[in-house]
Amino acid sequence: MEMFDLLAHRARVTPERLALEDLHDGSRYTYAQFNERAARFAAAALGAWGLEPGDRLVYLGHSRAEFFVMLFGCAKAGVILVPANWRLAVPELEVLLEDCQPAALIHGGEFDDTAATLGETHPGMILIGLDGTPGRSRDYHGDLAATRPDLNAHPEKSPDTPWYLLYTSGTTGKPKGVIQTFRMMLANYLNIGLAVNLNGDDVLLNVLPLFHTAGINLYSSAVFMVGGAVLVSRAFEPADAMAILEQRATVFFGVPAVYQALLEQPDFSGERLRRVRSWGCGGAALSLPVAQRYVDQGIRVRTGMGMTETGPTVFLLDEDQVINKIGSVGRPQLLTEVRIVNADGEDLPRGEAGELLLRGPNITPGYWNRPEATAEAIGTDGWLRSGDVARCDEDGYYFIVDRWKDMFISGGENVYPAEVEKVLEAHPDIAEVAVIGIADDRWGEVGKACIGLRPGAATPDQDSLRAYCRERLAGYKIPKLFEVVDALPRNALGKVTKQELRDAARPR
Repeated sequence: MEMFDLLAHRARVTPERLALEDLHDGSRYTYAQFNERAARFAAAALGAWGLEPGDRLVYLGHSRAEFFVMLFGCAKAGVILVPANWRLAVPELEVLLEDCQPAALIHGGEFDDTAATLGETHPGMILIGLDGTPGRSRDYHGDLAATRPDLNAHPEKSPDTPWYLLYTSGTTGKPKGVIQTFRMMLANYLNIGLAVNLNGDDVLLNVLPLFHTAGINLYSSAVFMVGGAVLVSRAFEPADAMAILEQRATVFFGVPAVYQALLEQPDFSGERLRRVRSWGCGGAALSLPVAQRYVDQGIRVRTGMGMTETGPTVFLLDEDQVINKIGSVGRPQLLTEVRIVNADGEDLPRGEAGELLLRGPNITPGYWNRPEATAEAIGTDGWLRSGDVARCDEDGYYFIVDRWKDMFISGGENVYPAEVEKVLEAHPDIAEVAVIGIADDRWGEVGKACIGLRPGAATPDQDSLRAYCRERLAGYKIPKLFEVVDALPRNALGKVTKQELRDAARPR
């Protein structure tokens, strides 16, 4: 199998259809314009910027439609795009640059100073400014305008050719660049596009950051495959998102924090949002109270699960099972095999919790220049160790119990914090909670619950919280400590970063 130029072929099939719109500056691209723009990018990359196939090119900037021009332009040029997490501090970005050794960095105007600093420590790296940056950066738009683009499809290449790198958060060690390929994107389309019935009339509102697989692939890349339109938001503003969902969008994918923020809008109403025919959620579990409030408004939010290493779609819950199987991530989708194993790698029967293993064409070939990490994560038989603890019920629906690394052992018993969190989330005074394991002289480890209170709620005392848990949990699962916090630390997708809580809890 050889990989052809997907964008060029889509532009040939539906040249006049709207492909992209930037909700910040109003720029719009039909598929013909999208393809031409990406071809200009490829010409500039290989010409004015002097890049060669296989070189890495970092993008540092907020979400914008032009990002997808860069993505597909890199595909045409054979250059590897590296979307950088713009929330990182300069020393953290330095770690990323040292790992991928980029030949060039494109930056938005909001990061001119950061780019200049990085340029000083990497003098061989070309700086390219998106917003008329003065000084040493090249003019992105001027360089593209000066090219003579080749609108023919790019040469065929292996579908396993590295296309872009997505760096893991690095909360437990050095960040790893997860290789993303053309095969992974195609597999993701078959896994999610068919399940959601994406079609050329669909309009996606994309509010997720584009340095993350969800922002790129849920469902943007899949929408491009069918010839639909992607509306790119610079940032998530609940009021603005509500307006677009009401007026234009037909499909939507968000994370739990996004769904919670929409609910908190004073004019939230399911009736206003009837235009959206499909709602998806991932990144973390959608709590029962939030899911139920959407159902009460006639909206069924389908939860799913995936990883950066899986392109990302693995599981998706059937729409008609949102109530019956609440808490489930659904069934494995078309192109993914799944196993649940014990610590010895032996398959477990249904109902028992163990580590989730995944295999299929959606799995990454590995981590950039990290053969040891790749071998540790992906066996010679192709099975990826997900690091998640999962179980499968009698109907074939899967539930993510917890992260393998989040599990702790108290008095010889395995404790899965997510199970305890689910109980505490239902407490009338608690808005959010994260449970971690901390060292204990008697039990080895015990639980500590970090909780955020609902507005106006009084701080519950430790004994009342323990009593609440005792009615719903085995004794060894009850946290020993409860700490009220102003807010839980979260990453760009709203997922709680428990490593920060563990670091803060360590004795100093």
